[in-house]
Amino acid sequence: MPEHASPFDRPEWYALLAERKPPLLALASDGEHSAALPLTRANGRLEPLNHWYSFTWRQLAPASADGDRLLTALADDLRGQSHRVTLSPVPDEDDSATRLEAAFRAAGWLVHREQCDFNHVLPVNGRSFDEYWASRDGRMRTTLKRKAKKVDVELLTRFDASAWAAYEAIYAESWKPAEDTPEILRKFAEEEGAAGRIRLAIARHEGRPVAAQFWTVENGVAYIHKLAHLEEMKHLSAGTTLSAALFEHVIDADKVALVDFGTGNDRYKADWMEQVRPRFLIDCLDPRQPKAWAPLGKRILTRLARKPARS
Repeated sequence: MPEHASPFDRPEWYALLAERKPPLLALASDGEHSAALPLTRANGRLEPLNHWYSFTWRQLAPASADGDRLLTALADDLRGQSHRVTLSPVPDEDDSATRLEAAFRAAGWLVHREQCDFNHVLPVNGRSFDEYWASRDGRMRTTLKRKAKKVDVELLTRFDASAWAAYEAIYAESWKPAEDTPEILRKFAEEEGAAGRIRLAIARHEGRPVAAQFWTVENGVAYIHKLAHLEEMKHLSAGTTLSAALFEHVIDADKVALVDFGTGNDRYKADWMEQVRPRFLIDCLDPRQPKAWAPLGKRILTRLARKPARS
């Protein structure tokens, strides 16, 4: 397992996904060390066993020469399963993308790596919430000062069915698109609540739920999973009030070192966060298999089309 495992590296998460997707778990061991790649068959290839709720997907292997050797052995073995393996969204601040790319290249795959997404994060750097908040844009601080009293905030550190029902009702009426398999998120929230990791906040205006956010905290990291507000109540800026309350809680009470806003390059994330990390797609094709030749040809043509013309 990675040294700082996220919610999406844990066996419980993969067990939840395996109930809905047939898993293909690639395993290698030398008796002392082990490595795993949780995969599934999709779109005519092997892809990560993940969900669009997942912030990341990565190898489960020791960060060592032994771990890299086992990853190469897995990559070699996967040629017997498919002509193509496409992995995303892979982080690289822990060298995951670099290690996976090297392992598949060493096993004889032709590998293309490109950035596929963004991850906005806030390194707390020992600050209190007041110190962090003083560094935010003046418009945000003014908005909170003017609007905070217009809503009541309930912040829970346990799963609560009525609060979750309020979140789902808000989400259904918000600007957000309808979700696929929302039951996965609820089950995940229930498990996180049982483990004491959930941070669920509801904002109410005159008793009516108007905004909700779902976060979790573990290993010194706060993860912002979902947020939503009623568009008709946008003038209340309840989302800003909720976010500020949650940031204050995870910084001052939970003492996290990092706040992770997941994937996506939405402009509002930059208001709260201070760094952006890339997420990568690693596309591996086996040139020894005829099925790989057509996508290889397409890859070559795409590269040629992107190459600047010489004058």
